[in-house]
Amino acid sequence: MWVWQLVLAVGFGIGSAVVPVMNAETYVLAVGATHALNPVVAAAGISVGQTIGKVAMFLAVRYRPGYAARKTKEPKPVNLDTRRGRFIQWNRDVTKRLLDAMSDSRWGIPVTLLSAFVGVPPLYGVALIGGASRMRTVVFTLSVLAGRGARFILLALGVSAF
Repeated sequence: MWVWQLVLAVGFGIGSAVVPVMNAETYVLAVGATHALNPVVAAAGISVGQTIGKVAMFLAVRYRPGYAARKTKEPKPVNLDTRRGRFIQWNRDVTKRLLDAMSDSRWGIPVTLLSAFVGVPPLYGVALIGGASRMRTVVFTLSVLAGRGARFILLALGVSAF
């Protein structure tokens, strides 16, 4: 009985990880409120599905065609006398800092855990930035699974108690 519930939840979790319109929290709340499915099984399935989807996004960024060749290219110089040039340079600086922070285990793991559990910063963006950084895939996967698992299981248990 619980196997099909788990498969359904994993499928919805994969879809909701990639398509922002599909809301995993709503699924867990609906399952917990209606008691149609076991809320803990649904929450575990959603967590696994979300992790699979986010890791797929992470790997898609990391192994996209031409990524290795683009890493060695120098960026085009910009004219810092114009507003557009200053904005482009600011954007490059911020992006470099974000990639360096996600590559460092002191910041990458806590940011990923916070994003997976709380949702700030959005996990969608963290998965994309993490894929471009030097963060290890196993570390990213375990951080997302732990954060999402805690979030959805606490949500399911909280709603199903009523």
